[in-house]
Amino acid sequence: MTVPSSDPGPSAAAGHGGSSGRGGDARRPTAESPAAALPGGSGGTGDARRLAAESLAAGDATGWFERLYAEARDGRATVPWDVPDASVNLREFELPPGDGRPALVVGCGNGRDAEHLAALGYAVTAFDISATAVALARERHPGSSVDYRVADLLDPPPQWQRAFGLVLESNNVQALPTALRARAIAGVGEFVAPGGTLLVLAAAATDTPGEGPPWPLSRAEIDAFAGPGLRQVSVEELPGRGSRLLVRWRAVFRR
Repeated sequence: MTVPSSDPGPSAAAGHGGSSGRGGDARRPTAESPAAALPGGSGGTGDARRLAAESLAAGDATGWFERLYAEARDGRATVPWDVPDASVNLREFELPPGDGRPALVVGCGNGRDAEHLAALGYAVTAFDISATAVALARERHPGSSVDYRVADLLDPPPQWQRAFGLVLESNNVQALPTALRARAIAGVGEFVAPGGTLLVLAAAATDTPGEGPPWPLSRAEIDAFAGPGLRQVSVEELPGRGSRLLVRWRAVFRR
């Protein structure tokens, strides 16, 4: 749980993309202007919202992620964040060279953000709750140094606790209902090692909210990432380029 664009969010936990879509449609959206920006909920946004609504109605807040990737694999749906490039607000953020330091990507989807960090020299672990998404990432990046895993943000491997010098949370929490967000936000922070950095990318809540997912984050929710031992370094409000979501958050925290 997939951040950047107006995508509903990849699928990390109890909840990112490449280029599949429905039959690889050449009109697929870019990282700056994905299907969620298209009028009428067209493209994969409609598929994501349909499946999310069905899962929520069944009392399963995160089951729609695997269903979406599986239907896209079979040509029956489109993943709106399945685009070739890493999130623009990640690409334009100046990170230091990785020099082999461990990094974790939450909700990796097709691996676009994970591969960007690997190219900077980080030893990247990237996970997604969707097994189909993880298989897709491995298929798209043969020979990659990234360690792609199936895992759940709400129940992660215990050995990941405070184990990563860089943690990227890109558009995942915004894909979760409010009842799960506090737990998810706390879980993200617990991946950050002493001296490490957390980079959060998300859609920002405005006075004109639309149908979700995504359900953009408030400033209070962004501030909540500064959990025990983490301090907030910066919070930026960036324009949502070509998106119906007008503002994006980019926030940095350090332990």
